[in-house]
Amino acid sequence: MSVSSPPRPRSRAAASVQVPRRRGAPRRGRWRLLGKEDADVLFLYVVTRAGLWTTAYGATWLFPPDSRTRHAASPLSAWQQWDWWHYLRIAQEGYFPGDLRPGTEGWDNREAFFPGFPFTLRAVHAVVGDWAAAGLLVSFVAGAVAVLALARVARDHVPHPDAGRRAVLFFLLSPCAVFLAAGYTEALFLAFALPAWLAARRRAWPLAAVLAALATTVRVSGLFLAAALAVHFLTTVRAHRDGRALPWLLLPALPPLAYSWYLKSRTGDWMAWKHAEERGWYRDFHSPWEAWRNTWQAAFGHTTSTGYAAEFQAELLTMVLGLALTGFLLYRRRWPEAAYTGLALVALGTSYWYMSLPRATLLWWPLWVSLAAWSLRAPRVRTAYVCLVAPLMTLCALTFLTGRWAG
Repeated sequence: MSVSSPPRPRSRAAASVQVPRRRGAPRRGRWRLLGKEDADVLFLYVVTRAGLWTTAYGATWLFPPDSRTRHAASPLSAWQQWDWWHYLRIAQEGYFPGDLRPGTEGWDNREAFFPGFPFTLRAVHAVVGDWAAAGLLVSFVAGAVAVLALARVARDHVPHPDAGRRAVLFFLLSPCAVFLAAGYTEALFLAFALPAWLAARRRAWPLAAVLAALATTVRVSGLFLAAALAVHFLTTVRAHRDGRALPWLLLPALPPLAYSWYLKSRTGDWMAWKHAEERGWYRDFHSPWEAWRNTWQAAFGHTTSTGYAAEFQAELLTMVLGLALTGFLLYRRRWPEAAYTGLALVALGTSYWYMSLPRATLLWWPLWVSLAAWSLRAPRVRTAYVCLVAPLMTLCALTFLTGRWAG
């Protein structure tokens, strides 16, 4: 057996000689904007988007409004459903076109919708000529930012290399995932809210406050996020001594105040957006047990058509899920996340009946992080979730894409 000789020691002069690095060659250890896990997350995102767009294409051919038609509608038409028309009219006409005001004949209660998404839609339309395509592009880009941020949030909470991918997988296959792809507010809200939460976790309070303020321009749910940031601040301020950042936490309240002031100047009503929700969507205050009873009656009392009844059944199931999630977060002493989901349940659970709770689960990032953690402890959870929930996602997508109410 031959034994190789040890390497000869280099002289000091030779040791001091460095090979020049080629210009443009990457440095080892340099931070990269996107790592392998991020690339995997974006792959999941693009593949699921392709699946939803294929479903939309199939819906226009298989489920046309007129079963005898020989010409399928444009695939973009499948995405123009329900709230989309409110966003579109706001983007095209503003909130109060001409002499139209709340109370006039034909008024559509558009002031219930915050301006963040319609104004973004109008800006993108300056580049993308088709309004529907512009809405899809806003949600596509915003959704990519959201899933990357969700993966980072999951990795922050769960010390496992696969936590981020699993959280994103569960999120993208959730029953109401079609609303992340449609021209709706969920993707844009999460593109601000999740990075805001990440910034707060790193105690970058000015950045967190600015992002949360942008989230409140999109949905009133941004105020629940602001409350979660405040709870996180209060529970960590003593340990990190960053009390001087407290004034920043007031910033997320400014966009809703500005919007309310604008509505007051046009309608004389500081709470015009809330009253529009009451007129158009029965979001006037009722006790939690009244809301449960009314929703139960709509779901099982044979007072509505089967399609609406099925949606109300989903509302009831989601309320139970939300209560269980909030209880779990309280048990684990995750006070900020519990405040976020708890306030959302109070807001949605005290109307005449439950409405849009399944859609709201898209905004509950603790749910997707908790499912990822559970699946890492019990490997069969992921298989069961995919087999049970993915068909529901397709069913909900077809319901929405064919013009039926999907929450």
